[in-house]
Amino acid sequence: MTPVSDRNHRITFQRRPQGLPAPGDFGADTTPIPAPGPGQFLSRTVWLSLDPYYRNVMKGTQMYAEGVKPGDVMIGDTVAQIIESRHTDYRAGEFVRVRNGWQEYALSSGHDVRKLDPAAAPVSTALGVLGMPGITGYAGLVYLGEPKPGETVVVSAATGAVGTTAGQVARLVGARAVGIAGSDEKCNFAVRELGYEACVNYKKGDLAAQLKEACPRGIDVYFDNVGGDTLQAVLRNLALHARVVLCGMIESYSLEQPPPGPFLGPVVGARATMRGLVVYDHMHRMDELVRVVGGWIRAGTFRYREDITEGLSQAPEAFCRLMRGENFGKALVRVSAEHN
Repeated sequence: MTPVSDRNHRITFQRRPQGLPAPGDFGADTTPIPAPGPGQFLSRTVWLSLDPYYRNVMKGTQMYAEGVKPGDVMIGDTVAQIIESRHTDYRAGEFVRVRNGWQEYALSSGHDVRKLDPAAAPVSTALGVLGMPGITGYAGLVYLGEPKPGETVVVSAATGAVGTTAGQVARLVGARAVGIAGSDEKCNFAVRELGYEACVNYKKGDLAAQLKEACPRGIDVYFDNVGGDTLQAVLRNLALHARVVLCGMIESYSLEQPPPGPFLGPVVGARATMRGLVVYDHMHRMDELVRVVGGWIRAGTFRYREDITEGLSQAPEAFCRLMRGENFGKALVRVSAEHN
């Protein structure tokens, strides 16, 4: 296989954002396409994942990912197709999940690479419900939230890749899933397509009151993707012995100072348990995720949605849109066609 051009287009980190990121925080350049050395392969990026934690990387506060300096290629997970290989374990033509970042071509030594089977599931799912977001929602809910049949599980950012997974896992293990989302369209999708029993729009009225109505017996498990005021509203509706899984805090990612924390008195009154979720603690469960959730997808009992932007040059605006909460589903950039 040969590259479709002789130049590698890249999106770079330009400057630290002030508040919400803007397209001007990114740059662009082109470089020659590198050639693989012994033990390396060259791959062509097909799909680029956009994830909220990149914002923390950009401000230098992300605790478990590499940092970026001005001029560096933006970091990010990708699905790519191998173009040329001098690595004994990888062959030209294979699809892999690899951290190419925001660029069209990249070299890899094979570290932290996962081979993909296009016949088992669309390869884009390796960045969503069968990738890091999926293992976050699956392992976080199953192993930290420990939902039981009949319990009420509330999931914020209910239609994102993490929320989509956590909510459907709750339903499929027999719990009652209730979502929180930011539009009537997303709430309707959560109920109609994902199988949530109810979904409340946090932008319409008193969220705590809406949750009380949707969860009359209280909230047994809360999977928190946003923090802030949403977390505070949930804490006012906890059932006895509730479990709270702290996964993401997107409401604070673009703030220079952490927001005031919620009053935790209700946690004490509910005898609740709160646990922090760091996905890298659960990456060893990836095969389990692919087997279990992949089987549900093939059986038609598990659904997902992707928010696709066309072209690498549009990645900065797409990321800004994600951080404004304007995406609907797993945010992806189609960098190139799967088959050239």
